[in-house]
Order: sequence, then C-alpha cells, then structure tokens
Amino acid sequence: MTPVALHTVFETLAYAAGFRTFLWTRQRLAPSAFNDKDEVAWIAVGAIVGAALGAKLSYWLDDPLTAFQNFPDWRHLLQGKSIIGALLGGLLGVELCKRITGIGQSTGDAFVLPLTVGMCIGRIGCYLAGLDDHTYGIPTSLPWGVDFGDGIMRHPTQLYEILFLLVQYACIHARRNAFAQPGDRFRAFMIGYLGFRLLVEFIKPVFYAYPGHLSGLQLLCVAGLLYYHRDIPRIANVLLKGSSSAWVPR
Repeated sequence: MTPVALHTVFETLAYAAGFRTFLWTRQRLAPSAFNDKDEVAWIAVGAIVGAALGAKLSYWLDDPLTAFQNFPDWRHLLQGKSIIGALLGGLLGVELCKRITGIGQSTGDAFVLPLTVGMCIGRIGCYLAGLDDHTYGIPTSLPWGVDFGDGIMRHPTQLYEILFLLVQYACIHARRNAFAQPGDRFRAFMIGYLGFRLLVEFIKPVFYAYPGHLSGLQLLCVAGLLYYHRDIPRIANVLLKGSSSAWVPR
C-alpha cells in the first residue's frame, strides 16, 4: 500500500472513530451539552462546513506558493489541509449555527475526547505517509530521529503530537470536575493544542515565512490564543492547581 493510500485509510478511520466516540461522549461525559437531536444536527452542520473551509483556507495561508501555483488552475487549491484551520473553522461554524438557531448552552465539552481520538489516529497516517504529507520535522541528531525516506534523520513531530494529545486529555479528564464553567474542557483542549502547535512548528519546515519568520499556521495559532485570552488564566489555574475561580457568563 502506498503512503498516500495509508494516509487515506487512517484519515477515514479517524473520522469514523471520532464520530463513534462523540456518540458515546455526549451521553456519558457531556450529557448536558445537547438538549435534543435537532441541536446535534445543527452543531454537526456548523462543525463540518466550518472545519472543511477552515482546513482549506489554512493550507492556502500556510503554503501560498504551492496552493496558488499555476493559478487560475484550481487543482492546486484543492490539495492540502490543516487541522489547525479545521479546528478554528469548526469553532466559528458551530458558534454561528448556535447564534442562528438560538442554542445557548456550551457544546464543546462533548468534542474533547472525539477530537483527541480522531487526531491521534490521523497523525498515525501522517507518520506513515512520510515526506508526502509535509508534517515531518526538521533534521535532528537526537537518537529518536526518523528517516522518512530521504536519508535525513528528522524530528517525528507526528509522534510528538500524539504524545501531547494523550497527556493533555489525561490532564483535562483528571481535572474535569474542577472546571466551573461549561465548555471549559473544550477551551482547555483548544488552548493547549494551539500552544503546542505554535511551539512545535519551530522544529518543522517553514514553506512560506511571514514577518517574524512565523508560518501561516503559527499565525493562526496566535489568533486562536488571542480569541481565548480571557479564558487562559482560569484554565491554567484549574490544570495547575485543580481549582477554578468564579466566572461571569459572557
């Protein structure tokens, strides 16, 4: 099986496992996230459409030279995607649908475990895809460096991400009863992951450098962290100390 085929198989498994985990999570770990099936449907529409658009737009931002190569030939525009854009796009899509339909309660907590499971499985596919996936790290002399096919030992950043996601979920789950505000488990997931990606991108190839030598994906991480800037102190307090200060609904 070719690397591209392996990646496709694991990406399909990631979607399937994430969906099945969501069905279980919304009943067991986040039963108050949805009031009825109609809300699930609306949130699903917002998440899917937003994630699809965000994943594509983030690829255009991160590697515009490749994405717009031979423009207006649209085929390059349809290649590539990023989980960072998918997460932020999905977030915006869900919030927009909630405003349209009048859904007031937070729904994010139901997605923490499904996202963790799906992203871990997806990163296995990225790892097996090797150089074709463009998710590998820069060269390293560390003993766990991996040769992805070009004879150069590189940081296996896909494996770093899997390890981070598992540790992050363990921390969030262990502190789940300390989060005072509905949706804080999802906020903790997003803040942690965006912070991780902001840092790990420094040991990955930069396909197009913006001011400050930041990649497009790092700029998206900064934008996402700014969106959550008021929540970061409260979330950090829970994860580090196991307690949450009083909160004011917004």
